[in-house]
Amino acid sequence: MNWKLQWRYFQLAVGFFTRLPVPTLPDFQEAELNHAARYFPLVGLLVGLIAAIVWWLSSLLFPPAIAVLASMAASIYLTGAFHEDGLADSADGLGGGLTRARKLEIMQDSRLGSYGAIALIGMLVFKFQVLVALPAAVLPFALIAAHTSSRLAAVYLMANMTYVRTAGKSKPLATSPTRNDLWWASVFGLWIWVGFAALLWLNHSGLASLQFLLLTELPVVLVWWWWRALLARHLQGYTGDTLGAMQQLTELAFYLGLLAWSRLI
Repeated sequence: MNWKLQWRYFQLAVGFFTRLPVPTLPDFQEAELNHAARYFPLVGLLVGLIAAIVWWLSSLLFPPAIAVLASMAASIYLTGAFHEDGLADSADGLGGGLTRARKLEIMQDSRLGSYGAIALIGMLVFKFQVLVALPAAVLPFALIAAHTSSRLAAVYLMANMTYVRTAGKSKPLATSPTRNDLWWASVFGLWIWVGFAALLWLNHSGLASLQFLLLTELPVVLVWWWWRALLARHLQGYTGDTLGAMQQLTELAFYLGLLAWSRLI
């Protein structure tokens, strides 16, 4: 493996999906972004880690709700609301268009419609309420694991569907990831989740570990299949906006599953 080239791809992924500064890369080609797909979960891990640090520092000075808000604001700022914008545009397009062409046209409109506003506000409020309800002991893990696995969900969508536009902000990512890219993305996206399950197995019981695995990943899998089926029926593929929506939906699904699990222990 060419580690210098892989480092370049990782920097491309960070530069594309976050506002974090990365060095100017010489001879950049848009097609290189497709090779960076394996590092999308690592970008999520980075965003989740910074969000967790902001939450921890804020919790030293402020009430839990304020710390959660600060953490959410940090993640939104880091990504430039990239995924939230995709969720809003997807809701406007799928909710407001009667035909496939009209849905795609609405999704390209920069104006925020009623469906998008409802989806965006609902997502933010829902995530805030779930994060506040989570035990403080698992909240840092929740932020890191959810941001990581939700980016992996977007990579799996890219691998299972075709890009439906001839141009767009995600066109450079439109080629399906290779099997090798998927393997690495899976490793990067699942290691913290699997590691936490292993710790539960060692320190508690196999039943606790199994409950954790089922309750945290089953909601993510169900939401993934539901969103993919919706896109297949209405768009016959994905767009950059629907990738952002997938990230938001599966992030929330992970939080909900973790909250359900925390109520059992």
